[in-house]
Order: sequence, then structure tokens, then C-alpha cells
Amino acid sequence: MRRIVGFVLLGLGVFAVVLGLMLRFYAYPRLAKAPLDPQTVSVATGSGVTALIFTAEGGSTTPIPVIRSNLDLTANRYVTGDLTQPEVKENGDVASWIEAVEIVTPNGDRVKATERQLCVDRHTAEAVEPCSARYIKASNDPKDFTVIKEDGTPQPGLNLKFPFGTEKQSYQMYDLTIRAAAEARFDGEEDVDGVKTYRFIQDIPATKVEEREVPGSLLGGTEPTVRADLYYQNRRTMWVEPQTGLIVKGQEAQHQELVESDQQPGQGTVVFDGTLSFTDQTVDKNITDAKANISKLWLLTGLPIYLWIGGALLILVAVVMVMRGGRGGRRAVVHRSPQDDRELSGSST
Repeated sequence: MRRIVGFVLLGLGVFAVVLGLMLRFYAYPRLAKAPLDPQTVSVATGSGVTALIFTAEGGSTTPIPVIRSNLDLTANRYVTGDLTQPEVKENGDVASWIEAVEIVTPNGDRVKATERQLCVDRHTAEAVEPCSARYIKASNDPKDFTVIKEDGTPQPGLNLKFPFGTEKQSYQMYDLTIRAAAEARFDGEEDVDGVKTYRFIQDIPATKVEEREVPGSLLGGTEPTVRADLYYQNRRTMWVEPQTGLIVKGQEAQHQELVESDQQPGQGTVVFDGTLSFTDQTVDKNITDAKANISKLWLLTGLPIYLWIGGALLILVAVVMVMRGGRGGRRAVVHRSPQDDRELSGSST
């Protein structure tokens, strides 16, 4: 009976170990994927910001650029999926995402608007090539969103999130303004509303991003137009829930200036200076989403550990029971000598 129970426990132990292996190494890679069609909205705000805005003042029908100080700004970001692209399969590893961002003042004056589409790996959040629908649009003009449009622009590195199982290391993350990936370095752990996060910082030094023809009056001159270089720098801080790779909290301290030919960066006319941070409502929503996804991922990452430990213990107990049961089932054989037989019968020599 002991041996039968031992074999049953052995089977259960092996099953537990195999199930744990399948959950972690078979199911996890197939199920730990970002959605094909996310429908997310995030909001960041900032106060005391200096910015170049395009506004139709005095009833003018033509928006004109004006530098304003001490502004309250709101940045709305929308991320959706495009299920029509050939790279997108129902159970595939590639998604096609569209990100739209608009930065506005309280009265609706636009500071900047951007829209981009790209293909991303659903596990790593890195850009995927080739990609059929890949573009970038940008505009300051409130009436014509497609003032700048770039088709086929590569967007390498991480995009919009971090990978599942984010590690304490540096990552290359795409920055839309410089059109390139830049290092996002690990900067420590931090608790955000009860959720452990990894903090990453991406420092982008003053970088020339474009040339512009601007009104001379904007730069304090008398010429009708002046050619100037636009320089951009940013310190982006991201708080990432490591299991899901979700950015639950974010902040950007950004500086931009127009630099004329006889100037150096730092001497130009400031056209943006300020910090935008996720609102409390956005952080709360992201924390709720992260917690829900952590619970789902635990079945694929946490449960297997318990299955391996429990399975190993069952196998150990089963082996002991089978071995002991085997020894206990053997009948002992006693070899007696003729002398022993005579002693048992009471005879003597």
C-alpha cells in the first residue's frame, strides 16, 4: 500500500513540475504580450511654463507665433492600434500603434501636436522593421495638422512602454523630437502608491533638431524673417512597473531655444521651458491597470515557482515511500544450522 501511495505522489510531483515549466517557458512567452488595440489616454500638466504658441489674436484669421510666459499647459496623449496592417496577426508578436499628442493652453491655443504610427514587438516594446505603415506628423499650426509629415521614418528603440520583465539596466528609448533613440538609465527603485517601480532617467543634451524661418520680431530684431536653429534638450523621468513594463508615472523637464548664427546654445531665444508631469488621475489609472496585469502575470511567473517547490517535495516523499515500501515487503529468510535445530528440540550431545 505504501508503494502505491508513493507512486501516486511521484506522478503528482512530476505533473506539478512539468506544469510549472509549461506555464513559465511555454505559456508566458505566448501570453505576456502588449495589446494589439490599446485604447489609452494619459494627461500631463505643467504650470509656469514659457512656450511659443500659435494664436489668432485680435480677430486675425492667420495664426501668428507668440512667446508667452507663466503658462498652464496640458498635454493629452492617445494611443490606439491599427488592426488593418499586414504585420498584425490575431496571435502574432507585432502590433501597429498610433500615438497622438496635443499640447494646449487653457484657452485652446496649440503649442504643439504630433501623431506617429509604427510597428512594435508586443514582448519587448521595441520598434519592428520592416513596417508597412510608419510615419510622423507634427504641427504648431492649429488649422493645418500636416504642416510636417515624414513617411517611413524609422523609430528605433523602446516605444511607449518598457519590456515585460524590465531589468535594472539601461535601455535605448526613442525620442520623437530628435528622431533617434537615447539612453534611459536605471536610477533606482521607488514605491508609487503601493507599487514597486524602477525609475529611469533619459537625459538628452542640447541638440539641434531643425532650422526655422521665423519673424525677426520674435527674436527681438527688425528683419521680416530670420533663419535660426532650434535646439532641444530634455530630462525625462519614468517610473516603470517592472513585471508589465508599464510607465505608471512620467515627467519631462524640457527646454528649447532658437539660436541665431552668431549665438551658441544657451544664448538663444527661449521658446519652451517647463516641466510637464502625469496628473494624479493618470497615475491612479496606470497603477490600477498595472495591478490587474500583475495578478494575471503571477499565474505565469509566480505560480510556477510554487509548483516546482511543491512538485520537488512530492517527488522526494514519493521516492522515500517507494524505497521503504520495497524493503518492508520482502519476507525475511533465516538460515539455521543443525546445532540450532537440536537446541530447539531440547536435544544435546
